[in-house]
Amino acid sequence: MHDEPWAHAHDPDEERLAALTVVQNNPSADYYHHENIELTTVGIDIGSSTSHLMFSRIHLQRESASASSRYVVVERETLYRSPIMLTPYTADYAINTPLLEAFINEAYREAGFETDDIDSGAVILTGEAVKRTNAQAIAGLFADAAGKFVCASAGNNLEAILAANGSGAVNLSRNPVQTVLNVDMGGGTTKFALVRDGRIVETAAINVGGRLVATDESGRIVRIEPAAKTVAGRLGIALTLGAPLADADRVRIAEALADSVMELVERAPRSALTAELLLTPDLASTEPIDALVFSGGVAEYVYETETRSFGDLAVPLAAAVRRRLAEAGLPVPVRAAAERIRATVIGASQFTVQLSGNTLSISDPGLLPYRNVPVLLSTLPEDREVEADEVRGLIAQALTRLDITEGEEIVALAFDWEGLPRYAQLRKIADGIVAALPRTLEGGRPLILAFTGDYAKLVGETLAKDIGVTSPIVSIDNLALQEFDYIDVGEMIYPARVVPVVVKSLVFPEATGPRAEIIEQ
Repeated sequence: MHDEPWAHAHDPDEERLAALTVVQNNPSADYYHHENIELTTVGIDIGSSTSHLMFSRIHLQRESASASSRYVVVERETLYRSPIMLTPYTADYAINTPLLEAFINEAYREAGFETDDIDSGAVILTGEAVKRTNAQAIAGLFADAAGKFVCASAGNNLEAILAANGSGAVNLSRNPVQTVLNVDMGGGTTKFALVRDGRIVETAAINVGGRLVATDESGRIVRIEPAAKTVAGRLGIALTLGAPLADADRVRIAEALADSVMELVERAPRSALTAELLLTPDLASTEPIDALVFSGGVAEYVYETETRSFGDLAVPLAAAVRRRLAEAGLPVPVRAAAERIRATVIGASQFTVQLSGNTLSISDPGLLPYRNVPVLLSTLPEDREVEADEVRGLIAQALTRLDITEGEEIVALAFDWEGLPRYAQLRKIADGIVAALPRTLEGGRPLILAFTGDYAKLVGETLAKDIGVTSPIVSIDNLALQEFDYIDVGEMIYPARVVPVVVKSLVFPEATGPRAEIIEQ
C-alpha cells in the first residue's frame, strides 16, 4: 500500500526543539500566530464492538529549517477520553441511533465542549459497524452535528493506519529504525499495518474479531456475525440465535480465528478459511519484521490488562493468540502498545488532519468548507518540461480510473510534482488543467487543486489572472494525497491563512448478502 499522509513525520523531539527555538527568537504575538496553529480535534470511533470519543489539542508549526510553507505537528495533547460503550445495534441490522447520539452528546458535555469549539477530527465507522444499513446516514449525522469541520470516514485500510499511529507502532519504528507489524484486533475485524521508519508500508484486514459471536448472561446466543457462521460451518458447529453456545465450541471457533491471524503474522501459507475471511488484498511484503505490537479491544486480553468476559470470543481468542506466539518461537519481540482499545480513536483525533501551506490561492474563502471530494492523482515527471497536452491526458486517465464523468461532480486534482517552478512550466500545467475540465469550468463548478510542493498560489493565480478562469479556485499545497482518498477542505484559519485538510476513505458497502443475526437487548 502507498504511504499515507499522516504516516510519516519528522522526529517529534527535533520538531518541538525547532518550534521552541523559533518562538523564543521571535516572541511577537503576530509572528507566533502566523507560525503556530492550535486545533481542537475530536475522534469518534463507532466500532464493531465498542464506541468511544477522544478530544485532543494539536499544535502545528511551520517548518523553520527551510523556506517551505509546510506545517508539521510539534505537540499533541489529550484533553478528554470518554467512557467506552458497547456499540448499540437493533435487530433490523442497524445501529441504534438514539442511544449512540445520547452517548456522544454526554461525552461533549462531560468534556466541556460545544460543537463550535471543534476545529477538525473524524467520525470513524469500522469493522462490522460499517456494514449496518444506516451506517452512512449516521456518519453524516455525526459529522454535521459534532463540530464545524468533522469528517466521516470508514474503511479497513484507514483504520489500520490510525490504529498503528495510536498504538505507538509508527513511533516505535523510528528510533531505532526498524520494521514493526501492528495487529489491531477489534470486535469484528483484525487490521494489519506494516510500518518502517515511520512509514506505513502495507495494510490488510481480515474478518476476525472478538465479538463475531456474543452471548447474554445465561449463555444464550444474542449475536452472530456472518464470519462466525463461516468459521462455525467449517467446524461443524451449529450457531442458532437464542440457543446456548457450549464453552468448548466457543473455544474451537476462537482457535480457528487465531490460526488465521497467525498465518498473516508468520507469513505462513494461507488456508482456505483465511483466504475467505480476508477483507482486503493480502499482505504481500516479505520484509522481515523486528517487532510486533497489538492494539484494539482484543489486545487488552493479549496483554492481559483486562480479564472480564463480555460473553464473546475475546478471552479465548486472545488466549489462543498468546499461546501460538509462545509456541511459534518467533524471533521478534511483542512490544508494549502505547494504547490498545483506544488506539483507533487516538488516531482519529490526532493523526487525521493536515494543514495546507500558506502559499495557497482561494478565490472565495466564503465557499469553504468542501466535503467528501474524491482525489484524482497525477504524477508529473520532474526531469523534463511537461507539456499541456500531457497534463490533460493524465487528468483524463485519472477520471477514467475512478469512473468519474468530467463535469458531473466536484473533484480534487492532486499533482505529485517537485519540479522547478518556472512560469513557462506552470503555465503549461495550468493550460492542461483547463483543457482537461471543459464541462467543469463551463458549469461553474469549483476547481480544487492540491500540490505536494509550494506551487498552489502560482498555479491558482495563473489560472485566474492569466488564463481568465472565472470558476471558484481552491488551490492548496504541501499535502500528501493518494488516489482513492477523499478530502474535506475546511474553513480558512487566520491570521496564518491556511486551511485544514482531512484525508479519509469513504467505504460504505451495500447492505446485501449475509447479515448479522441480533437479539436486541
